[in-house]
Amino acid sequence: MSDANLPALPWLAPLQARRAHYADLRLRLSGLLHGETDPIAAYATVACELHHAFAAFHWTGFYRVLPNGSLIIGPYQGGHGCLRIGAGQGVCGAVADSGRSLRLDDVESFPDHIACSSSTKSELVVPVIRPGGELLAVLDIDSDHPAAFDALDQAQIESIAADLGSRLAAP
Repeated sequence: MSDANLPALPWLAPLQARRAHYADLRLRLSGLLHGETDPIAAYATVACELHHAFAAFHWTGFYRVLPNGSLIIGPYQGGHGCLRIGAGQGVCGAVADSGRSLRLDDVESFPDHIACSSSTKSELVVPVIRPGGELLAVLDIDSDHPAAFDALDQAQIESIAADLGSRLAAP
């Protein structure tokens, strides 16, 4: 991907700078999470670091999977989110059901979008999966800007979520 392929949006820094920023973020997360196996502590740390890393990330957090397949909020950074999301509902429920990420340039384009915040314009949701395939949570990042996320963001956030799932592998 080249800088020429990026939209000219003020919240998206040049590609090279964003790659370097993600590399720094990954190093910080590695140090902060070294030896940590508690999911809540790990989720809180990742949500905090991601939320403060990029100006366009206006809500950053996890929805944890409950035994009945529904999702419950937390930990997160930003304004209030939906406390619970029914199994298969909204973007987060769709990601939980499919095990595949969704990146929406315009949340209104998703027929079952749940508007936890009326200011959200775009969204990136990725699954957090243990190596054996167990879905632990979804990582949800919302932005008040349209098309705030691109392929680089998706790949990096998916990698962070995969690392987190491996870190939280069952003993």
